[in-house]
Amino acid sequence: MPSKTSGLFEFTLLLLLGLLWGIPYALTKISLATIPPLTLVAARVAIAAVTLWLIAFSQGLKVPTQRWLAGRLFVQGCIGCVVPYTLITLGQQTVHSSLAAILNSTGPVFVCLINLIWIRREPESFGRVIGVAIGLGGVILIAGVSALLDFGRTTLGQLAIIVATFSSAAAVIHGRRFATIAPELAAAGTLSCAAVVMMPLCFLFESPLSSQPTIGAFVALLLNAIIATAIGFVVYFRLIRTIGSTSTASVGYLKLAFGVLIGCTFMGEPLTWTAATGLTAILSGVAIINQVDLSRRGPAWLASKAKVGVAH
Repeated sequence: MPSKTSGLFEFTLLLLLGLLWGIPYALTKISLATIPPLTLVAARVAIAAVTLWLIAFSQGLKVPTQRWLAGRLFVQGCIGCVVPYTLITLGQQTVHSSLAAILNSTGPVFVCLINLIWIRREPESFGRVIGVAIGLGGVILIAGVSALLDFGRTTLGQLAIIVATFSSAAAVIHGRRFATIAPELAAAGTLSCAAVVMMPLCFLFESPLSSQPTIGAFVALLLNAIIATAIGFVVYFRLIRTIGSTSTASVGYLKLAFGVLIGCTFMGEPLTWTAATGLTAILSGVAIINQVDLSRRGPAWLASKAKVGVAH
């Protein structure tokens, strides 16, 4: 019973992360109406970082003093935030949204390939590979099989999204280096480093001080930064520690699934049979990935991993 309870809790956290990282699509669209893209990303990561530092200090968490930490956090901030956020923003200017959704959901595939070919710290079983394939099939069903016909037509934009997705996959694997650090501190450090990079870029290529965001755009930015980004990254680093990189990367499928559900629930969009089949495939694939991963880990292992770093 403890094993099932622990596994269910981690799977619930993964669903929560999918929801938190699925809502920024709508919030970003609202903010981009009056806020330039690089300025929006810089403000998003900066506000999220400040929020997390306040939470960390209020909890009495001690900042680690290891010399290697700053450099690794900087790398994490670049490959996990700066590169994906920037390249996806640029790529979606020329790539159709449905194809962009498919390309941006291939993170679990890249994680599997990196683990198989290079890292080999998390051996990929046949079951996990099947789960990754089923989940990707669900994404293609939702986005539309016909979207694949556009592949290769807008090469630069598609390449930008693929590189962004690969960067996010590498960030999931690199994030395992922070297993001894509290998730709040790992998230705060990562977003702070991302803000240090993004702030100069937005002033170099845009005029952030001259922008005049509407109240709606500003509220969307705050929700995006505090709820989706700050809280999302805390859950993200915890999951990397407890369920591994491939399982955590499967959130790339869930983002699209929750986007469809939000559209059907709150925006009156119809739920077609292909979308329903795609949602079922996504949830089944993610469940298979996590079932295979959690079956290798007992309740004591999960509990110890979840508590690592609390005293740091």
